[in-house]
Amino acid sequence: MGWDLIEAKDIDLNLLVVFQEVFQERQISSVARKLNLSQPAVSNALARLRKTFNDELFVRTSLGMQPTPLAQQLADPVAAALATITKALNQQERFDGPSSERRFTIAMTDVGEMYFMPTLVEYCQQHAPQIQIATVRASSVDLMAEMETGRIDLALGAFDEVSGALYHRRLFQQDYVCLHRQHHALLRDEINLKAFLNAEHLIVSTKESPYDKINLALEKAGISASANFTVPHFSAVPYVLSHTDLVAIVPQKLAATAAQHFRLAYSKVPLKLPPLQTNIFWHRRFAQDEGNQWMRQCLVDLFADI
Repeated sequence: MGWDLIEAKDIDLNLLVVFQEVFQERQISSVARKLNLSQPAVSNALARLRKTFNDELFVRTSLGMQPTPLAQQLADPVAAALATITKALNQQERFDGPSSERRFTIAMTDVGEMYFMPTLVEYCQQHAPQIQIATVRASSVDLMAEMETGRIDLALGAFDEVSGALYHRRLFQQDYVCLHRQHHALLRDEINLKAFLNAEHLIVSTKESPYDKINLALEKAGISASANFTVPHFSAVPYVLSHTDLVAIVPQKLAATAAQHFRLAYSKVPLKLPPLQTNIFWHRRFAQDEGNQWMRQCLVDLFADI
């Protein structure tokens, strides 16, 4: 007589738990007490097991429920399988930053890399030296899909289009400012609109939201159309401005950092521009992940203004 293949979907996992306990205890009453079941419930489970395996499995004797040869053969593999399942259900390890070797992938803009990475790298080298951090350009990936799968752990920036679909926490809000060379002939601490319009502008032609709104405002003021020089990324801006009389509109925190290293200065913009709110974003699948929580808290501790 042929043996019908039994697949995992064909059997209730709880029946294997009963099998293991009967094999160990050899008494229906003690199994019932141990599993907090009634004796009829244990007997019913045993009946279902007998039907599934087409074998008595356990035979009542004066020494208790004794296993048949098939039950003896099943005992070790069933015990190993249940132990593996138990381990899988409890495999979440406590995350420990100082000893962890975890790799985090964080989506940012180029502005974000310039502002966040120096401080974050320095912090991790001091407090979590085995941690690995890789950045990806937020505009070059499907942010929602990559975060849902876990290929991207966190996103940092002012991403309006995903703010409703991901969990987020505010880090800070900042204004845009006019960045320029120190002692610029046309500019002072308070720039009037005429001087601002007369200055020659370097336009950052990024299409990334929300920076694209700034270029729209500059176009309305008649600036973009007359500009002779454009670059696709903010990272080039300080290098260009430090050697020319061009001016550029950039986020205030970038301006503050660039001013220190490139002998630049920045001034208030005489145009009404929307403020820029920067958030941490994460997917709800990883809201309880200890490593994700640890990195989020690091970012809050290092960069949050509230």
